[in-house]
Amino acid sequence: MSKTVVLAEKPSVARDIARVLSCHKKGNGYLEGSKYIITWALGHLVTLATPDMYDHKYKTWRIEDLPMVPNRLKTIVIQKTGKQFNAVKSQLTRKDVTDIVIATDAGREGELVARWIIEKARVKKPVKRLWISSVTDKAIRDGFKQLKPGKQYENLYDSAVARAEADWYVGLNATRALTTKYNAQLSSGRVQTPTLGIIATREEEIRHFRPQKFYGLELKTRTGTAFTWQDEKNNSRIFDKERAESLRGKLTGKKAIITTIEKTQKKQYPPQLYDLTELQRDANRMFHFSGKQTLQAMQHLYERHKVLTYPRTDSRVITTDIVPTLKERLEACGVDEYANVARKLLQKKFNLPKSVVNNAQVTDHHAIIPTEEPVDISALGSNERKIYDLVVKRFLAVLSDPYEYEEAKMTAEIEGERFVTKSNTVQKLGWKEVYESTSEKANQLANLTKGAGIANSNLQLTEGETKPPERLTEGTLLKAMENPAKYMEADEKHLAKTLHQAGGIGTVATRADIIDKLINGQYMELRGKYLYLTQTGKQLLDLAPEDLRSPALTAQWEEKLTQIERGKLNKSQFINDIKKYTEEIVHEIKGAEATFKHDNLTGSKCPRCDSLMLEVENRQGKMLRCKDRSCNYKKNVYKNTNARCPNCKKRLKLYGEGEGQTFTCVCGHREKLATFQERRKKDQNKRVSKKDINKYMKKQDDFKNNALAEALAKLKNK
Repeated sequence: MSKTVVLAEKPSVARDIARVLSCHKKGNGYLEGSKYIITWALGHLVTLATPDMYDHKYKTWRIEDLPMVPNRLKTIVIQKTGKQFNAVKSQLTRKDVTDIVIATDAGREGELVARWIIEKARVKKPVKRLWISSVTDKAIRDGFKQLKPGKQYENLYDSAVARAEADWYVGLNATRALTTKYNAQLSSGRVQTPTLGIIATREEEIRHFRPQKFYGLELKTRTGTAFTWQDEKNNSRIFDKERAESLRGKLTGKKAIITTIEKTQKKQYPPQLYDLTELQRDANRMFHFSGKQTLQAMQHLYERHKVLTYPRTDSRVITTDIVPTLKERLEACGVDEYANVARKLLQKKFNLPKSVVNNAQVTDHHAIIPTEEPVDISALGSNERKIYDLVVKRFLAVLSDPYEYEEAKMTAEIEGERFVTKSNTVQKLGWKEVYESTSEKANQLANLTKGAGIANSNLQLTEGETKPPERLTEGTLLKAMENPAKYMEADEKHLAKTLHQAGGIGTVATRADIIDKLINGQYMELRGKYLYLTQTGKQLLDLAPEDLRSPALTAQWEEKLTQIERGKLNKSQFINDIKKYTEEIVHEIKGAEATFKHDNLTGSKCPRCDSLMLEVENRQGKMLRCKDRSCNYKKNVYKNTNARCPNCKKRLKLYGEGEGQTFTCVCGHREKLATFQERRKKDQNKRVSKKDINKYMKKQDDFKNNALAEALAKLKNK
């Protein structure tokens, strides 16, 4: 009997699909049933070959060997996941397998993951596509009833390959050229460099900002109502103190007369549903989560708990086919604190506006909303609970009625000068009930009528100072990456529309990683919640080619990638243009006369080559690294860990290497690794939970901790 291979992106999704399709027989890297074989990738199993695989001379970084522009880029199996590739390949090539269903993430990158595997396995069998936004049993069943022809997504695959190859040509060549030219580890690319440029632009705005004092007039009645002076253009600020004092002197002691009282019925609609960027932004603002923390929590809520839909979306609306499922989703999430609002909404007939339901505005996936899977709140982790709360409340708010209020505006005049006050009276809480805004303040106006005079009023001079633009946080940077038009040069503004349509620089799935990479590479740093450009970052922006510093390059690329996706541009034509551009930027870097100065040199010398060592500090910890990039000697100083101090419960730092490693705390507590191991045994009743082990053994780039990893691995096996 013929069978169909279903290729998922991750084991967890594969298990969900296997359960729905009754594939219970376990094999090496697959699950099998009577009709289907479910296998999985581990993210990318295939990638583009490294430069030295085209020519051995590229093994050593030399500026004279640049640019590297192979005629055709080839793919290779990623070594560390080679076993899983072979497991997938063995299922794809089975004689009883007649066709393939691609069930990787529905988007450009998911298409690339699957197609590269199929291509590398040299399999030419009919392909169909599963395109779903959640991994609930119902979504999977419905998706398999509506499988799409694989041919429908070939242009999407071409655009994914074009993006990957363009980043290879430009990113690798620019990075090698800058690194070899200035003998410093400098990384540059079309997304990370303009992202750094956004920080630089904001810092420039702050540096050039000059605060100005301003003044105003406030008229207070004996009942406490405050009227604010306004000019004919509704400005309430006076930047000339003498003028403000003169005006106060002129009006003091004069009678104020009520000239107008206007009452207007108003409605306020809820904010739109979440896409990933908006969710990351709110989580950063409210909980100080990094973009990666939010995405990780979302991924768990999507894959593990199955209570939220696909996280990596850039849409803030849903499609018409989701509307019939809304009540089922309300029943699933309407528990605990959400029960009261959900119960009311279940009685309601929905007539949703285009700001909520709009097929034309949905790209690969609709907005993030609850699934039809009933939630067990107690099973959610702390971060997961906070993210779930944001999404559910936004979902409930969007389905609720508008917030309705009466706005009252009263105007008084003294000697022809206008004073205004406003108040709102709540008439219907609507969606604000979701956020427990049951005590909206009415700020009632004084009981005055038109033509009445205000006696015993107090006229005060107020003052303030203009504030500089606020420094960017991770949340506001994510938003700026999504819509970077204001950070573009005047002659690039014509590309702003294209960039907006393309979703900005980077993608919803990659932006958090880009920010992390820039922080870990010490191009920018976090001080509290704000981001600052480092000296290395400033120098990189000075040294990198101008095109790479601007979001305009991404706009131009995205315009062409979209054309490829729509079948209006040939991929090879785009890649030929990229090769020419690569040659131009390498030539520009080679001919530059600037120099690079390290700002993190120490007095320590490298034990290998006697060069001075650089001090590198980031989220993972601190290390010393040889200044000479060709030497590449590294030595850990300390690593930030998730281990907690037994005294003050703060996180411990792990100093040293090998058996001499020691945990230290800011409170003064010190503890050898061996002692820590014994204490953990006692605390956990001679058993460490899988969750704790994963937490402590989390891999950190460039900060290896073999002794700690081995110790925890031993504990795991006890």
